Amino acid sequence: MTSFYQMRLPRMVIGGAGSVSQLSELAKESEAKDVIILTDKGIFETGITSRIEKILTSCNTRIVKDVPSEPEYAQVLKIYDEIKNVEFDLIVAVGGGSVMDTAKIISVLVTNPEYAKDILNPSLIKNRGKLSAFIPTTAGTGSEATPNSIVVVPEKELKVGIVNPNFIPDYVILDPEMTLKLPPSVTASTGLDAFCHAIECFISKKANPFSDMYALKAINLISKNIRRAYTNGSDISARENMLLAAFYGGMCIASSSTVAVHALSYPLGGKYRIPHGISNAILLPYVMEYNADYVEDKFKEVAIAMGLDVDESSNISKKVVEEIFKLTDDLKIPHDLKKYGITKADLDILVEGAAEVTRLLDNNPKSMTKDDIRNIYLRLM
Repeated sequence: MTSFYQMRLPRMVIGGAGSVSQLSELAKESEAKDVIILTDKGIFETGITSRIEKILTSCNTRIVKDVPSEPEYAQVLKIYDEIKNVEFDLIVAVGGGSVMDTAKIISVLVTNPEYAKDILNPSLIKNRGKLSAFIPTTAGTGSEATPNSIVVVPEKELKVGIVNPNFIPDYVILDPEMTLKLPPSVTASTGLDAFCHAIECFISKKANPFSDMYALKAINLISKNIRRAYTNGSDISARENMLLAAFYGGMCIASSSTVAVHALSYPLGGKYRIPHGISNAILLPYVMEYNADYVEDKFKEVAIAMGLDVDESSNISKKVVEEIFKLTDDLKIPHDLKKYGITKADLDILVEGAAEVTRLLDNNPKSMTKDDIRNIYLRLM
């Protein structure tokens, strides 16, 4: 545990079914007249952004709907180039992690034009970004709560996390109605991404009282609700609890750090474009199994949060790992990488890519060598 810790928060968080209607009040309070709504084509086609426009009838709105999934940094810059000469007071991000991460970068690019020279270098960010409001449509990344933005760097065949406190949005609206159209497969992968955030931050070397509190609550909510949301997407209570859990997972990241699951996940997304939530979910039980003997006391608390029977005579770490395997099985997460075209010939690239993510590996409770990384990937082949 670190000797000191901190947590930065969004200015305001509003939650509950129908809470998206409060966006008009936020715009009014901030005196926003011109609004850019940033989203992707999938969300746009659901009609969610039309609902947002109707809520913002007192504002001039412009929809930008071409945010790609898992964007490359050059694609983010392209979107910025399209709107940098447009006057706006507020940027509203409506979508999952890719949309919100893109909105973070664009928000600060507008007020820090020098940052456009190298968006992988957050030290170029000197000023607070444009006013922003984030409305997540998935319960997973927790991007609405974090100072992180993830982009693909194709020349390195790797995903890179950019971290800056100015990325934290001003307003967050957690409305479970925005997640009702989420298909089961995405509910599973994004929900397990949130679970990764919580459990990784809980066992991280950067864990602290702030992150521990949010992590255990997120683990508890996900354990109780993810199967319900997966099997019945219209269960508004389960959807709300998952959205809260994802936000809490983001709060964990804002105070602590993810560890080896995310480190090994980045090259899978960067080179093979496996969606972030899926690659994390595939790796989760194997990395937790690797760490188990170093975090027995932590895993006892995880077991309680997951609702498992805690018997002093039983191997609690083993029980937690077994339950994580069962959870991924129930949510139809694959246990191999072959379906994504990955073979043993790719091992060296994967290992070298993961080993570069020292920002996260250094926080893993158990040291991980390249051979350890290779063995985990091998188990998935």
